[in-house]
Amino acid sequence: MYKLIAIDMDGTLLNDQHEVTSEVRSALHAAKAKGVKIVLCTGRPIGGVHRYLKDLELDQEGDYCIAYNGALVQHTYTNEIISELSLGYSDLKRFYDLSLKLHTNMHFFDSANLYTPNKDISKYTVLESYMTQVPLHYRAIEEIPEDILLPKVMFIDEPEHLNEVIAAIPQELREHYTMVRSSPYFYEMLNPAASKGNAVRKLAETLGINREEVICMGDNGNDLSMIEFAGCGVAMNNAIPEVKDIANYQTRSNNENGVAHAIHELVLSR
Repeated sequence: MYKLIAIDMDGTLLNDQHEVTSEVRSALHAAKAKGVKIVLCTGRPIGGVHRYLKDLELDQEGDYCIAYNGALVQHTYTNEIISELSLGYSDLKRFYDLSLKLHTNMHFFDSANLYTPNKDISKYTVLESYMTQVPLHYRAIEEIPEDILLPKVMFIDEPEHLNEVIAAIPQELREHYTMVRSSPYFYEMLNPAASKGNAVRKLAETLGINREEVICMGDNGNDLSMIEFAGCGVAMNNAIPEVKDIANYQTRSNNENGVAHAIHELVLSR
């Protein structure tokens, strides 16, 4: 029997209107009533998840959330932090210098805000702020306090240019950080120990849940590590080929209640 379901948000839990449909909501409630842990596992900042947690009643005793692509694991009722993995100012400066060299936009988070050092703010940075409802600020790198802790730094750009940027990132940096592409226009850099897969593993160990009792659902590159870790990795029909290739099960798309379909097939009907 599966005891924990970790679910990506954008492109998985949410349809393209960023909504949780009534069918998905009902399936989540039914699985939770059966004793299964439902854990949102997202690249979004924790502040951008609160309204969904409240709406889905996933902010109660015994509920957890994974944010920032695995950099934060938190109890959503007590706000107790189970795991937190950060970058520092020197990492930020390194990526800022690289962004200038590669001619790409960037932004980054602290625990409550979104910042960009780009005076000409990218439309994708504005989109990130709008989607997550996290306040956006322009800050020159020199104005950032050197004791800042950052869950993640992101390069953001038009998909075609971002392809070129990613290809030009030095191998030394790739080996020193976790790097994942979470959308065609977002590329994310995190603490080397941070990933959705490691976060799900840590939470499962904390809860005494075996790997074989875990389902993970996702659609994009930042979901690969948790799909690979899961006892049952579920790919959305709209997932990238790399996710489908390693998944144990493929469900319907995010616009066809794919999460609900997978929960009914793998949990509720058994």
